[in-house]
Amino acid sequence: MNDALILRSEAGVATVTLNRPELHNAFDDALMQALTARFRALAADRSVRVIVLAAAGKSFSAGADLVWMKRMAGYSYAENLADAGLLGDMLDAIHAAPQPVIARVQGAAFGGGVGLVAACDIALGTERASFCLSEVKLGIVPAMISPYLVQRIGPGAARRYSLTAERFDAATAQRLGLLAEVYPDEAALDAALADLCARLEQNSPAALAACKGLYDAVAGAPAALRAETQRRIAEIRVSPEGQEGIAAFLAKRPPNWQGD
Repeated sequence: MNDALILRSEAGVATVTLNRPELHNAFDDALMQALTARFRALAADRSVRVIVLAAAGKSFSAGADLVWMKRMAGYSYAENLADAGLLGDMLDAIHAAPQPVIARVQGAAFGGGVGLVAACDIALGTERASFCLSEVKLGIVPAMISPYLVQRIGPGAARRYSLTAERFDAATAQRLGLLAEVYPDEAALDAALADLCARLEQNSPAALAACKGLYDAVAGAPAALRAETQRRIAEIRVSPEGQEGIAAFLAKRPPNWQGD
């Protein structure tokens, strides 16, 4: 799992890179635990002033890993509840880090991958970046990532894209507030990212941490909804349509609610 997560630190900036390009940086329980541990360690490191969450290859993150989904298909309600807690831990570790966390979004983000972007403080992307909240196609809901989505793009947009499961591009993501800025290519993205990191490093670390806490207090901290979102995703995963949706996806067939 160490190879699936790369850490590089330079001049106060720690870059955590998802490194499963052959799987479009999809995550499973092991990677979620590793990412949680990495962010918690960085949060406690006073030499780290900014954290960048990046991804190798052409995709940012496809969300849930296929092998992990196959295991989840047979989980009980209690197992689903615990499993959802792993995703909640990962998102909370990213969002709650006292340092500014920047997402470097060079490609597609689906499902939980969109949640990774939303959990960060700032997201910069290329024109190739695209997004999709695809959960309802599988008979489930984006429960654990929903508080971060609502905080970032608002309830109206979160509701629309969660219901339609339509794919939207980088320009739309910028208009919604999911991406702060969009650049033509990765070279331009990295230049802007370096400038942003340098700017953030000029600010008071204590004030930055307090500022993050301030806006969670004003807007409502996503962590406060952990128990509710875990319950909801566990319930729908074990529901008849949740089971049918996952089974249909794994079998590469239409789910029964689509008819002929």
